[in-house]
Amino acid sequence: MKMRFLSLVVGVFVCVCEAAPTGVTYSLHEKRDALPKSWVRSDRVESDSILPVRIGLTQNNLENGYGHLMDVSHPDSPNFGKHWTSEEVHEMFAPSKETVEIVREWLVSSGIEDESIVHSDNKGWLALNIPASQAEDLFKTEYHEHVHSTSGKVRIGSDEYYVPDHVRVHIDYISPGVKLSAPLKKNKVKRGVESRSIRKKPGPVKMDPPSELCELPPAAGSLPADLQYCGVNITTACLKALYDIPDANITDDVNAMGLYEAGDIYSQQDLDLFFAKYAPNVPHGTHALLDSVDGGHAPVAPDDALNTGESDIDMDIAFSLIYPQTVTLYQVDDDNEAPEDGGFNVFLDALDGSYCNSTAYGITGDTPGTDPVYPDPAAGGYKGALQCGTFTPTRVISVSYGVSEHDAPMNYTKRQCDELLKLGLQGHTFLWASGDYGVASFPGDDTDSGCLGDKETVYNPSFPTCPYVTNVGATRLYDNQTVLDPESALQANLGVGAELFASSGGFANYFPVPDYQKSAVAHYFKNHDPGLPYYTADANATNIGAGGGIYNRAGRGFPDVSANGAQFRAFNNLTDGHWYGTSLAAPIWGSIITLINEERTAVGKGPVGFINPTLYANAGVFNDIKNGSNPGCGSEGFAAVEGWDPVTGLGTPKYPKLLKLFLSLP
Repeated sequence: MKMRFLSLVVGVFVCVCEAAPTGVTYSLHEKRDALPKSWVRSDRVESDSILPVRIGLTQNNLENGYGHLMDVSHPDSPNFGKHWTSEEVHEMFAPSKETVEIVREWLVSSGIEDESIVHSDNKGWLALNIPASQAEDLFKTEYHEHVHSTSGKVRIGSDEYYVPDHVRVHIDYISPGVKLSAPLKKNKVKRGVESRSIRKKPGPVKMDPPSELCELPPAAGSLPADLQYCGVNITTACLKALYDIPDANITDDVNAMGLYEAGDIYSQQDLDLFFAKYAPNVPHGTHALLDSVDGGHAPVAPDDALNTGESDIDMDIAFSLIYPQTVTLYQVDDDNEAPEDGGFNVFLDALDGSYCNSTAYGITGDTPGTDPVYPDPAAGGYKGALQCGTFTPTRVISVSYGVSEHDAPMNYTKRQCDELLKLGLQGHTFLWASGDYGVASFPGDDTDSGCLGDKETVYNPSFPTCPYVTNVGATRLYDNQTVLDPESALQANLGVGAELFASSGGFANYFPVPDYQKSAVAHYFKNHDPGLPYYTADANATNIGAGGGIYNRAGRGFPDVSANGAQFRAFNNLTDGHWYGTSLAAPIWGSIITLINEERTAVGKGPVGFINPTLYANAGVFNDIKNGSNPGCGSEGFAAVEGWDPVTGLGTPKYPKLLKLFLSLP
């Protein structure tokens, strides 16, 4: 049965006053090659159904964004640290006045009443609500219902659409169109814990019960008692010894550390057990300050199905390294929403109101089928509106979640990446875990193996491969080693489904090598060419795996840095265990940058902001990791070697040298 979409009306009915202007030539603007997975095209939309049309206007100056970011982030720039305000960022990238006028004039000349065209507050899009028949005439297309094969959700869209030649350069994206509309019907069955893990990176991984080493490592006898067993039991004391991190003693009102969490919720009882046993400097009951994003809540009982260890461990590490500094928890999404890649979008929405509806790379606002929708009509769902610009982002944010780069369309991913660039311009630092399955994504992500290509042999980079975040890999000590020994790349057999548990790294398909990284990547290929077949991804990444290649030789390399991610002792569901994953490494780096920002604040300086250009220009502030690899996809993957490598990046931190470096900058 055909559906009428009268429930979508927001505003005034606009009648067809006249035909499209004569003498105007149209060209194809977007075309879909195939429907998104699990969606089936159904009946044509009835002609009098009202469609909420959104026209995304092309942002201004995006091509200059990288240069602006380097201007405030490169250590050699006279403007280092002179970060922009959110208003300055908005004004720089908002669509031009000319763009708004040209698109509006076309709509009016096509019979749309001028007063019914709404221009968003952030200037990023135009909105109008018109009958389907008028929309089809306006965009030279046909609109059809699309039904999801399992959830029953209904959305509308078209296979292709056209716009006048003279306005094409001013329009990025039109919705509904090739990207399907917002849902018209939502599955009211609450998702279980199992389904929410389909797209979210699993981890960290717990080995339970923990094994105890009976024999002291040969070189450990001269070490203090709390450092003698770090090869099998990494604690806060071990982390501080590995990286020369001092005991924290500063608290201020500008350097709270941010933690992103989605689909996992911490238990206060677990934190208290950790503090008592492994971080006695942190008082019982210490907890993060909750910023609830679209219905996110915390804490939960220790045995709650949503307490799987991720949040517990992020907070254990952060509080044990930076207390008495505070932690801000960005708990994203209500319990009905799976924390898919869209979770990053709603998080960015909450930090920057202009992102909610701004347009870039053909995408305006949220992407149906990927991003959750609020208010959530599901039973128990968050009934408030999508939060836009509700929270001020902390200076440092650690994220231990990820998906494969291939999970979302390139333009969707690029739009997210540009938002991270804009936040970097404002002085925010993002530390993001690289992933845990070597050169693959996690099993079941994109393919059963997590690899790409017909034979599942092509490497699958883990998002974020965005060059505007600091991507963090993981290292480890082996059982017979101490904190005096060099670390290796994280690799371990952790049982069924995690036999090749290894720090993720490689080369992006969606992003080229950024300028700040070119020298390091060139050195790697010149001196340590992996000897693997490769391809050079085209501008739209449509030739992944071409010619038998298994990685993109021209892609942005990741990770950027690394830190310990093995044998960490922590509690989950009141049980002590060993934990593994890059999920541990990201909050270690987040804590280190927070401590550095505190020291800069104390001497009257601002936050370090986007740190990658400074790090790549100063490789001497790292412990170079030269052992280990990240296998996957039926191959040995890449090896950790001298200098930067796509396993451990530049290496692990030397805190005193990092602090000295960043204190020397303006």
